[in-house]
Amino acid sequence: MTSLAGNAAAKAAFRAALSGAQLHHAWLFAGPEGVGKASFARQAAMRMLAEAAGQSGLSGDFDVPEESPTRRMIEAGAHPDYRLMERLPKDSDKPGENLARSIPIAQVRGLNPMFATKPSMSSRRVVVIDAIDDVERPGAANALLKNLEEPPQGTIFLLVSHSPGRLLPTIRSRCRLLRFDPLSDAEVASVLRIELPEASAAEIDALVRAGAGSPGRALGFAGLDLASLDTEMMAIASRGDPDNSIRSRLAKTLGPKAAQPRYEAFLARVPAFIAAEARSKQGRALADALGAYEQASQLGPLALAQSLDAQATVFEMGGILARLATR
Repeated sequence: MTSLAGNAAAKAAFRAALSGAQLHHAWLFAGPEGVGKASFARQAAMRMLAEAAGQSGLSGDFDVPEESPTRRMIEAGAHPDYRLMERLPKDSDKPGENLARSIPIAQVRGLNPMFATKPSMSSRRVVVIDAIDDVERPGAANALLKNLEEPPQGTIFLLVSHSPGRLLPTIRSRCRLLRFDPLSDAEVASVLRIELPEASAAEIDALVRAGAGSPGRALGFAGLDLASLDTEMMAIASRGDPDNSIRSRLAKTLGPKAAQPRYEAFLARVPAFIAAEARSKQGRALADALGAYEQASQLGPLALAQSLDAQATVFEMGGILARLATR
């Protein structure tokens, strides 16, 4: 497991707490989606269990050696004192696809047999919930709350949240908050170069812009040739596309069903592109950019939810981009 980029302050705060006399039993890792909260929660859980088991050869950070018994058991899904709770696939034959909309109460109650006994490998067990936002309300959330109010012996909960303000106040109040922030462009680029060693410099740059501080979001756009989409968007935003040639080309390229991933990436990218452009504008140009941002932000989700015609939607989105052109 490689070291995770960014959020050094949050990780240092957790390390300090872990080195203290008594570790709080529930933590809320909160921040934007894709900035490494869940990855750190998994890494921290592995490290806590390895330390509790007295394993040697551990460095000063959160890394755990490949030969560690704790790591091997967790990676094999066989560690008796570790649970990862996340949305499950609707079809067990297709893991990672078509996930359930939420974490139901039955899944939360599935922790109870483990809680009925003491930890097996050491004095500690860890439960990671990715994400607590997905826990079904009110039943599953209330079932989990009971365990947070009366934590089972030796149990540490690591709750990942992209929208902590939407959680039950009673859940938030039981947790110690650890806030994660967007990464710098350099940090995002560093992650992308490791994860996408074959990507060109132009593609890395485009993914960094699309990620807006989130390596997870950026990786979701990988392989979709965002660099060429950015080039087309910049051309529309700078010249206005008076003869509709760029918009027509984009609509033809992104309209077919086979282009659905790039189409969805385009819809997601345009508002962020407009927001970035707006930062350099003022006066009437800024007002136009803000209006364009609002329109683009509404059009993308609406088009996907209502299955609007893709070519027509791309053409309309291009028209919104054209409002950025200097008059």
